[in-house]
Amino acid sequence: MNIEAIKSIYFFEMARTRRTLLQSVVSPVISTSLYFIVFGAAIGARIQEINGVSYGAFITPGLIMLTLLTQCIGNGSFGIYFPKFTGTIYEVLSSPVSMIEIVLGYVGAAATKGLMIGTIILLTASLFVDLSIAHPLAMIFFFVLTAVSFSLFGFIIGIWAKDFEQLNLIPMLVIPPLVFLGGSFYSIDMLPPFWQAVSHFNPVLYLISGFRWSFFEVSDVNPVVSGVIILAFLSICLSVLAWIFRTGYRLRN
Repeated sequence: MNIEAIKSIYFFEMARTRRTLLQSVVSPVISTSLYFIVFGAAIGARIQEINGVSYGAFITPGLIMLTLLTQCIGNGSFGIYFPKFTGTIYEVLSSPVSMIEIVLGYVGAAATKGLMIGTIILLTASLFVDLSIAHPLAMIFFFVLTAVSFSLFGFIIGIWAKDFEQLNLIPMLVIPPLVFLGGSFYSIDMLPPFWQAVSHFNPVLYLISGFRWSFFEVSDVNPVVSGVIILAFLSICLSVLAWIFRTGYRLRN
């Protein structure tokens, strides 16, 4: 294992965050704070508790997941797409660095950025609502595994994308609706039976539900099922990446 190569890619990607601090850190924090002000304070004051949890606290895991998913996918996709766009990816591919080391460097940096911003959002949320974490280890499990899984997913999108429009297609048009419809602002028990059944086909529901359970022991689905779904998604991403590196899909042409 070439540790120096991994560190070089990792720290190069992390340095990009420092150069774009307003866009990378300040912007998502301000956006999430506005969600807390509008939904937590203004609307939450008119909504009763959900499953014994105040509305402002109830939406916190969903808002953290919304930020975590969009940031991890965005950082993971842009990290590999930009070298493709500029042509510097060929220098990386021709260097004595294995594909595993390339993935560890890029995906590790994307996951780290997502975890950093997610942690800042969590600390910011504590300024607006009273938060308690019933199962810290479970929270860390869902937090870290989601960051890694969706950073891998973003990495795949970055390889697949041919232009900036495709690069932003899934992070901007697919992920936010899935998060909003995945129980981030409500419990699916509040929906009619038909829409409850439909909601179970939304994979993001399991992420938010498991993450929320780690805070309040309240969930729409079994937290064990949520953990299995995340592990299954991680396995799928790893399998797709293995195929991409084996075939050279959109990397060697």
